[in-house]
Amino acid sequence: MYPNLYYVFKDWFGVEWKVLSFLNTFGFMVAVGFIVGAIVLTSELKRKEKLSLLLPREETITVGKPATFLDLLINFITGFLFGFKLIGVMLSKPDNVTPQEYVFSSQGNWVAGILLGLLLAGVKWREKNKQKAAKPEQRSIRIWPHDRVGDIVVIALVFGIIGAKVFDGLENWEDFKAHPMERLFSPGGLTFYGGLIVAAIAVCVYASKKNIKLIHLVDAAAPVLIITYAVGRIGCQLAGDGDWGIYNSAYTTAADGKVIEAKAGEYKAQLEKYSDYFLRAHPESKTLDQIPHKAVMAPAFLPDWMLAYNYPQNVNNDGIVLQGITDEHNRVLPIPVFPTPFYETIMCTLLFLVMWGIRKKLKIAGLMTGIYLVFNGTERFLIEHIRVNNITTFFGMQLTQAELISFSMIIAGFITIAIVLFRNKKA
Repeated sequence: MYPNLYYVFKDWFGVEWKVLSFLNTFGFMVAVGFIVGAIVLTSELKRKEKLSLLLPREETITVGKPATFLDLLINFITGFLFGFKLIGVMLSKPDNVTPQEYVFSSQGNWVAGILLGLLLAGVKWREKNKQKAAKPEQRSIRIWPHDRVGDIVVIALVFGIIGAKVFDGLENWEDFKAHPMERLFSPGGLTFYGGLIVAAIAVCVYASKKNIKLIHLVDAAAPVLIITYAVGRIGCQLAGDGDWGIYNSAYTTAADGKVIEAKAGEYKAQLEKYSDYFLRAHPESKTLDQIPHKAVMAPAFLPDWMLAYNYPQNVNNDGIVLQGITDEHNRVLPIPVFPTPFYETIMCTLLFLVMWGIRKKLKIAGLMTGIYLVFNGTERFLIEHIRVNNITTFFGMQLTQAELISFSMIIAGFITIAIVLFRNKKA
């Protein structure tokens, strides 16, 4: 596994650059996902603008003003935080503290923070000073929806993280009550649907204030959400962030950490050998017999890891200690699991290609949104059957939070499709 980019460069290029250890692989792939999403969204918004489905907005700006105190303060704070934390990770982090723990702690490099803050404030002052005019003037400019993609991405990122944290707290309520601050400010613990819901609300509020037609913006964003999710799941798979499936009891982990086919009775023997770990990892299971698992052998034309992977050196340090590994990340799952992040990357990439291929043929506004809700809900509902998650009771049914939300999305998707088709026919 590649918990952070240090492990990527060490494995691929044979170099050991400790400075890369603060760049979490999952976070890096999420950033890549947002970049890909921004490119796709810009392309689709431009297409809709050419069709006159989305129009520009006239806004008045003031040209020639010098830098304000607020401009300089924002740049200083931004530079200070980057210097205090990121440069601090590279220069001041104690060896016994992980980069993630350091970033979310009160520790940092004050000198680097102040110097970088002053540098960014100086750059802003110099930039504004070059544009300063004897008499500032107001100009009217046209801003197209695609010009606002940067704002949309930042809003989606910030509110997505907030929503993911809130929903994770609700999903793991007992643990959240016991360790609220640790749960809130830890680098892990993110619930996708929480991020999606809160980010969608925030973006829609922003778009309505900028007079962007929501139905066309949401249609344009539908394929973006699918491909961004697919890229993000690559990060889950590479880092081994715990977002994996249930155990595949047809296989087991050997003493050397390799995945091998389980012999008769070996699954139960492994459960008993590491009973403390399994019961601690699955508090919802009162006995070892209740640990969720399925026995599925990989067909001859597929490698075993596609159905049974034990995530060696995962970022969560989940599992048992690997022999001969002295790195910070030195654990492996004692029984391999279904690599659900890999499945979701494949499924969502295929769904994106379908949506991207049909987008120009869909002439009814809202139809793409309905298709996205059905596609996304179906994909997630299916994957939940082999995925580790907390169970809730809903009208007597045992469901996970994701199953409940994904099922609701499927229903909402079909309702959306029916409504837009009915309105189009009526018109």
